[in-house]
Amino acid sequence: MIIKLPTKAFFCLVSVVYLVACSAPPVFQQQTISTVPSRSEQASSLSPYEIRIIQSIKYDRIAMRLTPVSIPDYEKKSIPIENVWDRARNNFQLDLNVDNRRTRVQRNWYARHQDYFDRVGKRAERYLFYVVDELEKRNMPGELALLPIVESAFDPFAYSHGRASGMWQFIPSTGKRYGLKQDWWYDGRRDVVAATDAALDFLQDLHKQFKGDWLHALAAYNSGAGNVRKAIRYNKKRGRPTDFWSLNLPKETKAYVPKLLALGQLLKDPEKYNLHYPKIANVSYFTQVDIGSQIDLAQAAELAEISLDELYLLNPGFNQWATSPKGPHRLNVPNYKAEIFRANLARLPKEKRISWIRYKIRNGDSLSNIAQKHGTTAQALKQINNMRSSRIHAGKILFIPVASEASHHYVLSSAERLKIKQKKGAKTGKAKTLHTVRKGESFWTISRKYNVGMRELARSNGMGTADRLKIGQKLVVWVATPMTTAQLSGNDRKVIRKIGYRVRSGDSLARIANKFNISISNIESWNGISRNKYLYPGQSLKLYVDVTRASL
Repeated sequence: MIIKLPTKAFFCLVSVVYLVACSAPPVFQQQTISTVPSRSEQASSLSPYEIRIIQSIKYDRIAMRLTPVSIPDYEKKSIPIENVWDRARNNFQLDLNVDNRRTRVQRNWYARHQDYFDRVGKRAERYLFYVVDELEKRNMPGELALLPIVESAFDPFAYSHGRASGMWQFIPSTGKRYGLKQDWWYDGRRDVVAATDAALDFLQDLHKQFKGDWLHALAAYNSGAGNVRKAIRYNKKRGRPTDFWSLNLPKETKAYVPKLLALGQLLKDPEKYNLHYPKIANVSYFTQVDIGSQIDLAQAAELAEISLDELYLLNPGFNQWATSPKGPHRLNVPNYKAEIFRANLARLPKEKRISWIRYKIRNGDSLSNIAQKHGTTAQALKQINNMRSSRIHAGKILFIPVASEASHHYVLSSAERLKIKQKKGAKTGKAKTLHTVRKGESFWTISRKYNVGMRELARSNGMGTADRLKIGQKLVVWVATPMTTAQLSGNDRKVIRKIGYRVRSGDSLARIANKFNISISNIESWNGISRNKYLYPGQSLKLYVDVTRASL
């Protein structure tokens, strides 16, 4: 066993051992330093781990050298581990000696981006202990604690174009198969505890399916077990090797497993690559508290004496301003606030955990319109009011839950996160357009209409490209605005200017487009209008035109 100590500690250690050896009787046999530390040693600044190492070193008077002695496994367990990354490393089980082009590419990228590890480490502070603890309980490889870096960079709110959500990036169908509930109130794919348990169940199932081959299991986690089995069968028929490195898998999967191995190599020997994983204390960050019923999250944060953002980060599975009426009825709170939260919660009557209004149904009301006005869904109202159908009758009373704070206080709720995403396009210098989804439209057809990327369009609306669009749904589209400064194209000089145009009697989009030498689709995108609707005299339009060519 090779023991590494800081330079200062090593020289102190050598000095101690040398003095002990010189004062020893001149006998020609090995002598062992006492295994019981003196009071002065106990009071020294050395950590328990360093003291134990001193206790385990022998001095060979004949060879005149220090000889490290192996620490028994049962004693290793008693040595406190202060950094949870070290605990993960102690449980490594995969072959990290792989050094091929695919692992080197990933390792070199990670090694050049310490700032990336700093960000990831900051996010992982809340969750890593739970992940490592669960892996140990199941005797699974410690390298799997690095998988959320590959999947989501430890972002519990991550959402991919393929509809994968959460720290472990479950798609809806796999999430449901592993018991992760998904509705308007709650998405178990983002629940730190539930999703981690489901991910480890899934990985163990894949490990079993692929007869103990962890690389095959990891590839299947990324691209699906069917794809991996198909690649294995293909190679078998042709007499080729069937190890992960020999399989013809999707491009993303070919990089996926090397990413995890590269992260393991960096954690195994960070000094070699001049990189460090930010220290995360080897103590549980949060405690699960049984709350028994639905509660407003702003109220819960106040009871726990923490910020609302902190509560959302520990409970990212909750989509809205409150926990789900049908559960789960539990909240994660920081360890040091658990007792305070329990005590304050016990003093709050259950009927006061949620604010309610009594709404009297009027003629012309529909359940969906009432839900929209009050920031909820028709399905949620049906659940709360024990309704079997969406039919309502004027004069009847509906109970509607309402948030105790204004919506902007719930910054990490689903609706507020979406607003933030939709605003990001403003920083790119693009123009914001609202598009109402029509029958037969898809992300593909809408992206072609506005000449934007399909993934970009979906991401701007907090969706994946495979998500279903609903007729009447409003989408934010950020379209490139023409330049407002002079442009040169060969010998042709274009001067693009933004102008305001007021619609006149008899105008149509085609006539305006022809007049200013622009396209109808551009007029639609710049103004968020449709050619299917009539223009009216006096209507104001903004246009970007080449003033050297337009018939002004």
